[in-house]
Amino acid sequence: MLQYSKGIIKYFINSIHLFASLFILTQFYDLWLNRADVEKSLRDLSYVILSVNGSVKTWAFILCQKYWKDILESVSSIELSQLSKRDRKATMIIRQYTDYARKFTYFYWTLVTATVSVVVLAPFVSYFLSSKFRQDLSDGTVTYPEILSSWTPFDKTSGIGLIIYITTDVLICIIGGAVIASYDTTSIVLLIFFAGQLKLLKANCARIFGEDCAITSTEIYTNLRDCHRHHVFLVKYAKILNSLLSPVLFFYVITCSLMICASAVQFTMDTISLMHKLWVAEYLVALISQLFFYCWHGNYVVFKSEQVCQGIYESAWWQHCVPSRKSILLLGGQLRKRIVFTAGPFATLTIPTFITVMKGAYSYYTLLSKKEK
Repeated sequence: MLQYSKGIIKYFINSIHLFASLFILTQFYDLWLNRADVEKSLRDLSYVILSVNGSVKTWAFILCQKYWKDILESVSSIELSQLSKRDRKATMIIRQYTDYARKFTYFYWTLVTATVSVVVLAPFVSYFLSSKFRQDLSDGTVTYPEILSSWTPFDKTSGIGLIIYITTDVLICIIGGAVIASYDTTSIVLLIFFAGQLKLLKANCARIFGEDCAITSTEIYTNLRDCHRHHVFLVKYAKILNSLLSPVLFFYVITCSLMICASAVQFTMDTISLMHKLWVAEYLVALISQLFFYCWHGNYVVFKSEQVCQGIYESAWWQHCVPSRKSILLLGGQLRKRIVFTAGPFATLTIPTFITVMKGAYSYYTLLSKKEK
């Protein structure tokens, strides 16, 4: 996603992303043409919104890659600097959140891979498992199952047109899954980084006046300076990261309730097949998980940010002179600045936001269910 390559490769990659974005227009047009079919429209709507979400994340990466590179390079630089000091406490904390970030990345890519696999394979599984469907297909009463519904200027129901159509859908699913997984894992791992660094900052604040033995006043003021600079660094880059994530997540939070509601309505329909219900269930799990991971880790950053100030009160500040106490008081005022990640101007990435979105989705679902009855 972050393009370090130049020349032909760069333009080729951007051309692929542009093609994927134009493909979404054909999905919207197909959705408009089939608006009378409620079941198909709900399924297509889920695909379209997911595709738009992936496209937004793609261009957010490409257009703002200068700032993404700055954040990633700065994060790497400060971690290498901390590890080079060979401080046991710092090394342990960095390894803890690094191991967690690695495990989360593996898990999330597995989840996305499973979702893409279900989306791609579901139509083929329906074809091979249902003898009635194969009979209807041979009679001409139904068409071949679609992976992604989109409009094409050629006949997509047979021959070379069908092969082109299926191949395009598979490639779009793979590209979209890779984009979403790359963006989400990068963003959430950075949230994990900020939470881990805030934990480390709290530990360093508790050791400003030394641990087991007395230290000189020069060392004390060096520790105070390092803690202040560390917090300023975290606040600065948290603001930059939030400016990158907030617009994208604002769009996602707005559409998330609609997608969850549409999936729940499809799942409760009596007319859809068992395979379609399994696809909807897996899609719903992936959808809710994506929002939950952002809110959970955003909430954890807020929690760790509020705890940082406690570190200075865990130090031996009462044993030192008045100038040192005044300095620690000034540092405490700096540490009271919270680091909060937002989804637009109205929502924060916290657990209460996740609960609110889920309540909104349930309200929409209840309204649509009553309307159908």
